[in-house]
Amino acid sequence: MAKQALSLSYGQAFVAPERGHHRSSMSVRLPEDDTLDTKGACALISDSTWRNAIAKQAGDLTVRGFLADYYSTPVHWDIKTSAMRVLLALNSWSHSQSSHVAEGSYVSSLSALVLRGREGHLFHMGDTLVFRLRGAEFEQLTRDHVTDLGGYRYPSRALGLDGNLDIDYLRMPIKQGDLFLFTTQAVRGTLMPSDYMQLIRVDVSDLDAACERLAEAAQVRAAERGYGADQFCFQLVRIDRLAEETPGLPERACENLPIPPELEVGDRLDGLEVEAVLSRTAQTRVFRVRDVRSGREMVLKSPSPELSNRNAYLEHFLLQRWVVERIHSPFVVKAVQRTRPSRYLYYLMAYVPGETLTDWARRHPGASLGQRLDIARQLAKGVQAMHRREVLHQQIHPGNILIDARGQVVMADFSACHRRDGDGHRSARELARQVGLNEHSAPEYALDTDVGRRSDQYALASTLYWLLTGDLPYAIEPRQLRTHTDLERMVYRSARIANPEVSPTLDDALRRALDPQRALRFRRLSEFVCFLGGQRKMAAESSTPSRVLREPVNLWQGIAGILLLLLLLSWLWK
Repeated sequence: MAKQALSLSYGQAFVAPERGHHRSSMSVRLPEDDTLDTKGACALISDSTWRNAIAKQAGDLTVRGFLADYYSTPVHWDIKTSAMRVLLALNSWSHSQSSHVAEGSYVSSLSALVLRGREGHLFHMGDTLVFRLRGAEFEQLTRDHVTDLGGYRYPSRALGLDGNLDIDYLRMPIKQGDLFLFTTQAVRGTLMPSDYMQLIRVDVSDLDAACERLAEAAQVRAAERGYGADQFCFQLVRIDRLAEETPGLPERACENLPIPPELEVGDRLDGLEVEAVLSRTAQTRVFRVRDVRSGREMVLKSPSPELSNRNAYLEHFLLQRWVVERIHSPFVVKAVQRTRPSRYLYYLMAYVPGETLTDWARRHPGASLGQRLDIARQLAKGVQAMHRREVLHQQIHPGNILIDARGQVVMADFSACHRRDGDGHRSARELARQVGLNEHSAPEYALDTDVGRRSDQYALASTLYWLLTGDLPYAIEPRQLRTHTDLERMVYRSARIANPEVSPTLDDALRRALDPQRALRFRRLSEFVCFLGGQRKMAAESSTPSRVLREPVNLWQGIAGILLLLLLLSWLWK
């Protein structure tokens, strides 16, 4: 028998403005697949200020951005973690983009309600309003965050208003029949709680009609009191059926699957035959397998059988699987969807026939500067794709990078990847230490300092330095550091000494990306990537000299021929 799922009904109504555009945006999302069990349903409302020239864009972007990013968060993140991280990322983007807008800003109030199982999770910032109607009770669930300035009321603590965001969070039980009303600050001073209850209950079977009644009544009341009546919007969400109670959290259900036993070549698992053992470590097993039905070759990765009770590692294993399944980039290995039910905990990746960067460099000692910079550019693009999903790689080095027969760079090992968090990434640093530091790891991993995106930038630049020179940028390896004073012993060795093809500009960029002090590196990896693209183009142009330079013998032969012809003509004229 199928499990009973959460069921909702909703209605909406806008009052069409006489001029301009609405500054509000609303949406309800009820997934139809397993996402409903793991991430739940969402109902949102956003509202920007009436003086904002791009108010409609700000509201729409907030709602669409939240829905897109929230449902893309790792399956093992709980609801609060997922929503908070998405809102903080949206706030940072909106705040930074506002500085590039001449008129207006991407500032908006937002209330987002996530319903999953038998609980509701409300996230609120600014002055949008959410009420709950339960029986005879009509309760406001959000607080108004407003500031009076020059006789006008502006939302405070709104999304995009400041680099830091203070989010109200409310976790509450929900019941069948609960009605949630979403509206904006414009309705203040029009309808009373008794009006809401009366108008909604005229006919609760049609929520769109109920919202229309609210909008019409608010218009009439506003006109009577001399208010502007062209910016009202209402959204009603009703819980028609609660989800069936299930033990445990849905996001950890996959952890209930047993870990595969120790496998050898020729063994079969869920219709997959092991063709080769690629790796056995204390934490994982990696095999090249073949689907016995289709013949397709794949890579299977599973936790080590000895770690069946290590839940902390299993959570990290699920993050690795999420990276493969959700990060879509030509430079990150692709996940393979299972064609049959899985009886064990593992995930499948596309098999990439190729070699490591270490082997490639050994086989191509005469590769051009342009080729090497192109490899670095591809690798940086893969790292950027992970950073956009708030994931640190932490294990960038030549032995961990694959290059296929077409020269395509593919990242396929995520054993130390970690999501960015708010504790200075202390847990990320500890995970990287457990997996093992290497000669390309940033200095902060060996010291008790914060790590982050610029740590991946250091490892990327160190790998490129090695690819260009065959050496390391410092005489002392960062993983050998013991105290902060050891950083003073790290003196950069110019890449031009080992490779004169490296331009002074490229050398300076490497020096900056490899600075022992994390704060002094490029602020964003995109700056380094853009620079690499320009240097690669210059290298390609310099490696393709003009026809005149490539064929100087033919040039002089032509000049001599012309001179001979002129000499003969002068004799004839005589």
